[in-house]
Amino acid sequence: MSERVIEVDYLTVGAGAAAMALADEILSHSTSSLVIVDRRGNPGGHWNDAYPFVRLHQPSEFYGVNSRELGQQVKYVSGVNQGLYNLASGSEVLAYYDQVMQQRFLPSGRVQYFPMCNVISDSQFESILTGQAYSFIAKKAIVHAAYSFEIPSTHPPKYTVAAGVRCVSPNQLPKAARPTDNYVVAGAGKTAMDVALWLLERGIPDRIRWIVPRDCWFLNRAHVQPGEEFFLQSFGSVVRQFEALAAAGSISDLFDRLEATEELLRLDPNIRPTAYRCAVVSKDELTQLRCIKNVVRMGHVQAIQQDRIILDSGQVALTGDDLVINCTASSISRKPLAPIWSDKRITLQLVRTCQPAFSAAFIGFVEATFGNDQSLKNSLCTPVPPPVVDTDWLTMLAATTKNREAWRGYPQIDKWLAQSRLNGFFALAARAKPDEIDKMMLLQRFKEAAIAASSKLPMLLNALN
Repeated sequence: MSERVIEVDYLTVGAGAAAMALADEILSHSTSSLVIVDRRGNPGGHWNDAYPFVRLHQPSEFYGVNSRELGQQVKYVSGVNQGLYNLASGSEVLAYYDQVMQQRFLPSGRVQYFPMCNVISDSQFESILTGQAYSFIAKKAIVHAAYSFEIPSTHPPKYTVAAGVRCVSPNQLPKAARPTDNYVVAGAGKTAMDVALWLLERGIPDRIRWIVPRDCWFLNRAHVQPGEEFFLQSFGSVVRQFEALAAAGSISDLFDRLEATEELLRLDPNIRPTAYRCAVVSKDELTQLRCIKNVVRMGHVQAIQQDRIILDSGQVALTGDDLVINCTASSISRKPLAPIWSDKRITLQLVRTCQPAFSAAFIGFVEATFGNDQSLKNSLCTPVPPPVVDTDWLTMLAATTKNREAWRGYPQIDKWLAQSRLNGFFALAARAKPDEIDKMMLLQRFKEAAIAASSKLPMLLNALN
């Protein structure tokens, strides 16, 4: 089988959310060409592997690519997110990315898409189905889109599971469940919450046991809403975070202040969280989750035997009617931070706290706008460390603030931020008019709080060392 040679400006490894957001900006702000290579059969990255009841944790308005809205911007009229904006389902997200590929990328004539292919070197990829080899020359860069993220549903348990024990992934849960089952949810992150809420919707709180290795701080969904009607509330949340930082006398005091204004929420008022994953919940969801009374806090699962689960600091009994749902894999990579631009490589990472789609889009815009000066581009895009422990809330804010300050003085960045759909309520702030008195007063509070917080930040960061 003869080898095909492709010459292109950019080759993107992956067709997931980050890769698509970057490619969209390259198309919008340059005349460059792209090849997108993905091992899956359809665009959408990890959404192809997600469990059937998955939804976004943030409003659809803040996700996707800049050039196309994701879904209809409608609010829930009932349920645990009543009054808040729509959270797209997994199937909606997959349909969206297929539309972006079929209706925007490919018709541009500047994108070639190779599904069911693996990149095997910096100059070759091959078809999983046929073995067809392709050589490529990426004249500008190879984009690595999955550096900071992993896919929990494709990771087997890190602990041993005895033969005969019923232990499934969230993907398998709907088909594996039996009428007589009791459920053991192992894990405390976004996936575990989704599983617990799915089970609670079926009215079985007394049949759920929740193994929580470490309690997490959660972001308040009511404070991350799009649109003019929520601007004072959502942008006000940013202001309150900076004001809390400016007033805090210690890290403990900082978290007390963030909780007092409901910027951060926790599952159990009596348990101080030690972890943070950027997970977002509504207060009504927390109320539902608190209906689970059988919560086990003995650390991580070490092994599952036929009659017991072995944990870091104890064990719990297991019966034949127990179905264990493994939600322990993390979606956040533990890889060290790397320069986003290095030689002819772009390594996508966060440049703003908890906003992967915005971050990838911004990196794409910077790549298309600021030429070949890698030093300048890296100075505009300091990687924000993915969150693991509670104090990562602070280190993420520090890196995000550094980036925000670096963006000042660049009119082209100001224009992009004001127009970017993925910039959410920050874009509304950038477009505020002098006669919008409430907005202008809030923006003034933000400026004052940001200055005061910048002065306090070094003291609190030193306290981490």
